Amino acid sequence: MSLTVLMNAGPWLSVPPPGYGGIENVIATLVPELRRMGVRVVLASVGSSTLAADEKIAVFGDGQFHALQRPYNQVCGISQAHLGGVVRALHARDDIDLVHDHVEAVGLATLAAMGPDGPPVLHTLHWDLAKHPDLYGNLDGGDRVRVNGVSAAQLARAPRALREHSVGHVHLSTPLAVDADRRPRPDKGDYLIILGRINPGKGQDVGARLARRVGVPLVLAGPVGPYHRPEDLAAAGDEARQNPDVRFFYDEVAPHVDGDLVRWVGTVAGQERDDLLAGARAALFPLRWDEPGGTAVVESLALGTPVVATARGCLPELIEHGRTGLLTDDEDELADLLLATSVLNADECRREAATRFTPAVMAEKYVGLYERVRQAAARPLQPA
Repeated sequence: MSLTVLMNAGPWLSVPPPGYGGIENVIATLVPELRRMGVRVVLASVGSSTLAADEKIAVFGDGQFHALQRPYNQVCGISQAHLGGVVRALHARDDIDLVHDHVEAVGLATLAAMGPDGPPVLHTLHWDLAKHPDLYGNLDGGDRVRVNGVSAAQLARAPRALREHSVGHVHLSTPLAVDADRRPRPDKGDYLIILGRINPGKGQDVGARLARRVGVPLVLAGPVGPYHRPEDLAAAGDEARQNPDVRFFYDEVAPHVDGDLVRWVGTVAGQERDDLLAGARAALFPLRWDEPGGTAVVESLALGTPVVATARGCLPELIEHGRTGLLTDDEDELADLLLATSVLNADECRREAATRFTPAVMAEKYVGLYERVRQAAARPLQPA
């Protein structure tokens, strides 16, 4: 395949990330499969990224995530500096067939502003599309800039102008899904797990409250703001409360964390993370928001861990109620479902993951979208 793609990962975290990093993990999963298919990849990230690529572009030596929640006037230039480097590279060369962009808001705006002389662009939407109504509601990328979602539910809530630029959706994947149905059945413990960054949308406070109500052990695994370990957060002192996720943790989650029935273990990564997730009787997603993609959901299935969740966002697309998980819209019923996970089968979860959520499946779908976007740059494309 003769295709060169500039993969714009952004300036926030290295690829792959050292721990938590949803978008960066998606890119780290996608790029090796694209290269296996013969796609040449130029990775625009930070200098500390270790992901193998044919070329790399970096403005910053290391990830700038630590600055992400500073006041706007202190942080607003970081993404722009990174995109400036990307645009300079695009102006200086003529071998980029397509830009696959993953940088929220400013990536789309900057690449669309390049006008008709820029390369075709596919901008993947990884987040809540209600966040930027002025940008999305007035988007005009011409025939050169297109977007894709990470679920059908996400795109269904998009403003009309954004939907008119859409070429469809691609569900997220995980390397853990490869041959997931051939691995031995994992040994299960008696605990539930919530995996992910601790914030109001993920609902860790709801999960902790319900776990205590029904007496089921719960492990919370994920960072609180920039703090990856309990001891780091404790050492940060009162200044840490300037971060909204830290305030949420202290005000709403920590009162339920007793170190016994409910534990916060911080960020876990690699084999430790996989073992913790595979050993859980279920992964809990007590969502307050419409989850667009659900990386942790497909990882749970791949490791043979059923899902118990609020039926919001992409969850009904990823989970078959009664087979690979249990879904509800009611918080009281969610508490009851925490005690009903014995009806679910780990083998069904792993089979589902091996069929639908492998990196090869995701890469093949993206290559198809790349071709649609390149065709759209030559002629108008009807909305998906």
